[in-house]
Amino acid sequence: MDFTGSSGGGSDHRQIEESKPLLGEMSATEGSKMGAARCRRPLLHCNGMRYKLLQEGDIQVCVIRHPRTFLSKILTSKFLRRWEPHHVTLADNNLASATAWGACVLQSLALLAGSTAGTVCISSKPTGYMENSISYSAIEDVQLLSWENAPKYCLQLTIPGGTVLLQAANSYLRDQWFHSLQWKKKIYKYKKVLSNPSRWEVVLKEIRTLVDMALNSPLQDDSIHQAPLEIVSKLLSENTNLTTQDHESIIVAIAPLLENNHPPPDLCEFFCKHCRERPRSMVVIEVFTPVVQRILKHNMDFGKCPRLRLFTQEYILALNELNAGMEVVKKFIHSMHGPTGQCPHPRVLPNLVAVCLAAIYSCYEEFINSRDNSPSLKEIRNGCQQQCDRKPNLPLRLLHTSPDLVSQEATLSESRLKSVIVTSNEIHVEVERNNTANQKMTANVGNDSEPNLIDCLMVSPTCSTMSIELSAQADRILGCYVEILKMLSDYDDWRPALASLLQPIPFPKEALAHEKFTKELKYVIQRFAEDPRQEVHSCLLSVRAGKDGWFQLYSPGGVACDDDGELFASMVHILMGSCYKTKKFLLSLAENKLGPCMLLALRGNQTMVEILCLMLEYNIIDNNDTQLQIISTLESTDVGKRMYEQLCDRQRELKELQRKGGPTRLTLPSKSTDADLARLLSSGSFGNLENLSLAFTNVTSACAEHLIKLPSLKQLNLWSTQFGDAGLRLLSEHLTMLQVLNLCETPVTDAGLLALSSMKSLCSLNMNSTKLSADTYEDLKAKLPNLKEVDVRYTEAW
Repeated sequence: MDFTGSSGGGSDHRQIEESKPLLGEMSATEGSKMGAARCRRPLLHCNGMRYKLLQEGDIQVCVIRHPRTFLSKILTSKFLRRWEPHHVTLADNNLASATAWGACVLQSLALLAGSTAGTVCISSKPTGYMENSISYSAIEDVQLLSWENAPKYCLQLTIPGGTVLLQAANSYLRDQWFHSLQWKKKIYKYKKVLSNPSRWEVVLKEIRTLVDMALNSPLQDDSIHQAPLEIVSKLLSENTNLTTQDHESIIVAIAPLLENNHPPPDLCEFFCKHCRERPRSMVVIEVFTPVVQRILKHNMDFGKCPRLRLFTQEYILALNELNAGMEVVKKFIHSMHGPTGQCPHPRVLPNLVAVCLAAIYSCYEEFINSRDNSPSLKEIRNGCQQQCDRKPNLPLRLLHTSPDLVSQEATLSESRLKSVIVTSNEIHVEVERNNTANQKMTANVGNDSEPNLIDCLMVSPTCSTMSIELSAQADRILGCYVEILKMLSDYDDWRPALASLLQPIPFPKEALAHEKFTKELKYVIQRFAEDPRQEVHSCLLSVRAGKDGWFQLYSPGGVACDDDGELFASMVHILMGSCYKTKKFLLSLAENKLGPCMLLALRGNQTMVEILCLMLEYNIIDNNDTQLQIISTLESTDVGKRMYEQLCDRQRELKELQRKGGPTRLTLPSKSTDADLARLLSSGSFGNLENLSLAFTNVTSACAEHLIKLPSLKQLNLWSTQFGDAGLRLLSEHLTMLQVLNLCETPVTDAGLLALSSMKSLCSLNMNSTKLSADTYEDLKAKLPNLKEVDVRYTEAW
């Protein structure tokens, strides 16, 4: 029996939704007939129940063929009914069963053979009621059976020439099937009638009706609101000749559904087009604003929904086109953060950064596409660039445009092997080679690691020969989104996460070669450099060894440096002021940035003067001529001369302190302070001191400056002191011969304890009652081969 036939059903008014007409006007007679039919069943929409949309389920099915005039008599005749169990699927177009009637026959045979499992269905004809699917267009009516003697928990589907009865297990399932069938039937009809629209004023009316139906449906499912949006999205994609007024009317009509749902991809394209063509429309402010706010607050992955990111990008650009311009964008960013000091939405910042990065990338897309056939970074590193014989890992300096550049280079010292000038309209790079650099290059030719960003800018044929000149539109986009990055860096609670997201330098090389971009982004880097929190300013350094970070790019000689080293000095000051006053950091400055440090010190920069003094104090510089040059630089200014004299005094005191003699064991009295320890160590010679106990004193990490001056120290007891991570890092670099260390009940954490891995002589370590984690403990055990005695009680590693 085929229920998909159209025997009079296609034109019958009963196939049209009885409560709300679709793309047509019903006569008064038809409306009265529909109303009479509705009064026979209860209205379940008012009971307050909520249901999940059914896609499939098990239900009992009975089909009765009858003329319409004998319907009531047949429905009350119990002996005419026979029920079949079916697994019914509510597809997009029809109602189908996944249960073959042959399975019922097998069940009967199994029961006759002695099995008691399953429901037995005995039929002389192995066809089944649901052998053919029932199209939603063939279903004239769906209603509940509520009169006397009706089957319990039963639905009635009226089809041409018959009736299908569906019996559920309970009233809730019955109602769930009823609402799901009603929804599927309505959505199917809306898809059909809106696929061939005739008059757009009627289309708009039907869209509003569709939206109201979704909002008032007792079904709670993501697809309930998404289905109407997809229907409208398809309608718009197939009708591109709409007027602007039609655009806005449709957007306003579907706005209620967008409050709690992301727009589908095609609808995003439609919204993007509207933002580009009518950025000053009130629809952008009134309708798109809550949609974009929801995207930024709840989106988890723009990679899965790239058009959501594009829509957000176009929306922000539309705001920027308003009269107030960036002030409107700034108010929007502030609304996303909230009025309090802490943003309550953790996804807003990463989503905003993702939108900014994509927009900035699009500005340089023309230049990026022009180097599609250029070699990869690894090929460049391995010497596969035929047209350019320059190698990475060479000193690089960004110079200002000067017509005398080549003539000046010709007069350089003969110690330089060769000078190569790479010229473009905006980039002038001077490459210096010496014999030592050539030797290093030869050793690194076979290295598979990627070159750093400075090297890429130097050897990339695109960056070294092209002029970065953006179009007017790209220039506006760049200015808008760099300004947003500046706004994000102004929020204290967002700055740590923003620094972490930007630490890998996620911008294309073309952007870093663009003077306007790096000049504008400098504000963000300056905010990182001014932040006292370690998790912020530490992101100025490279994310891993061998890669350049913002510190390298904005230091003198870096491709982004456009000042006389002011930002460089600021970055060095904050890094040296926290936990980076270490030999490793000073050594990197001495190897790569000694010239700029000396130049800034010569100009009286106090931070650079301190850096040069520390290089001398920690014996970072081995070359005697370089040491004498540093001393001359220090003595050329008043601040340098004063600091150098203080260094000389400290060196004399250190020499006296480290002179052989004095006690081998020393215990500081309880409640002693850092000043007390400094006063004690300045009283004589402690060159023989091997065991020092500061247990139960008030010393802090500041006393590490004095402890590292004890050359023979092998045992150190810091039990129940305020000695923290910063001091522990300093000890780990200088007291490499320490064998016994007691940190019991100190505020040290994993960040400081990990530094102990360089103290290979440690054989006894007490970390009782500290914030040691299990992972750090395992790491320390693997890196300290001589460690024999360890106390980790009352820690996570215990």
